[in-house]
Amino acid sequence: MSTPYIGEIRLFAFPRIPNGWLACDGSSVSIADNETLFTLLGTTFGGDGVSTFGVPDLRGQVPVHQGTGPQLTTRVLGQNGGTEQVTLLATQLPQHTHEFNVSSALATASTPASSLLLAAPANNDKMYTSSLAGLTSYPLSQAAITYTGGNQPHDNTMPTLTASFCIAAFGIYPSQQ
Repeated sequence: MSTPYIGEIRLFAFPRIPNGWLACDGSSVSIADNETLFTLLGTTFGGDGVSTFGVPDLRGQVPVHQGTGPQLTTRVLGQNGGTEQVTLLATQLPQHTHEFNVSSALATASTPASSLLLAAPANNDKMYTSSLAGLTSYPLSQAAITYTGGNQPHDNTMPTLTASFCIAAFGIYPSQQ
């Protein structure tokens, strides 16, 4: 393996931490033992800045590049965001009404479709039409619109594959451009 840059983060597909690397687990580490890495990270990821500093915690996190992407808010180095579970509120649903449309035209179809309305029955097997003749909207009865659901959060996590994120504590000091 080539010599890493100090502060470089790599993924490893084995469970142990290689020599010269630290787990990206949010640990506080000694400045005295890792002075060079501290000069790069400072207290961006925690620590008191006197005797300890924190390494990034990538457990259960998706790394995102710092800065501002197209149509996105600014992301600052070390900033956390997101949540594993979400409970939707009624205010987060698209605006909609609870009514249905019917037509007084004679039915021409026996199978419902998004382009068809309930219609005046033409015979025993047809009850839908695309005709807007005599269109009437009817609100649904309050008895038909009751609360449903358990008001419980749902998972908000994407499919994942677990590996070990590690940060190089030793190696080549990255020069500035």
